[in-house]
Amino acid sequence: MTQESAQQEALEGEEQAASADDARTSTVAGVEEVTHDLTAQAAQGPGSESSAAERRLAELEAEGDIAADYLEELLDIADLDGDLDMDVEGDRASVSIVGADLSQLVGQHGEVLDALQELTRLAVYRETGERSRLMLDISGFRAQKRTELEALAADSVAQVRESGERLSLQPMSPFERKVVHDAVAEAGLSSESEGVEPRRYVVVLPE
Repeated sequence: MTQESAQQEALEGEEQAASADDARTSTVAGVEEVTHDLTAQAAQGPGSESSAAERRLAELEAEGDIAADYLEELLDIADLDGDLDMDVEGDRASVSIVGADLSQLVGQHGEVLDALQELTRLAVYRETGERSRLMLDISGFRAQKRTELEALAADSVAQVRESGERLSLQPMSPFERKVVHDAVAEAGLSSESEGVEPRRYVVVLPE
């Protein structure tokens, strides 16, 4: 073997060794990356999700407490009697006021209730710095309205299925439209909102 061939073979050997080292390094790095990912997933496992849910529940309960304090003060100023019930429904706090005669806090079509709900949300925002989706009900007005709207949605769905044509409903508040949208979707049809506030309305669409 010539000196030149020996040098060539030595060089090739060094290159193969370097390639092997690179492969081992790459493999180790890959294993470390996978291990890191698995560790991170374990840290964000069910326990982490549970903690997040508990924190969110605590935040919503705090919203309810702030709202209740604000509403209780308002009732005292207006010299009205009412019992407050706080709850968490889905991803929003809920406060209900029940009393002998609180119709003046509801209004003929719930417009006073809607305004009071916005004021209560602002009171929560002032304390927490976070926008609130709190739902306020007084004397069961919204609960009764929800029942009526769900019946209206069921009738509308039946009518649209029979005629095959879209059906436009009367103008509604955001709360009322959401109830109808949810009920229509649950019945298997779709709906959309059209128009401009305060004359925005729901349109039930055929299949």
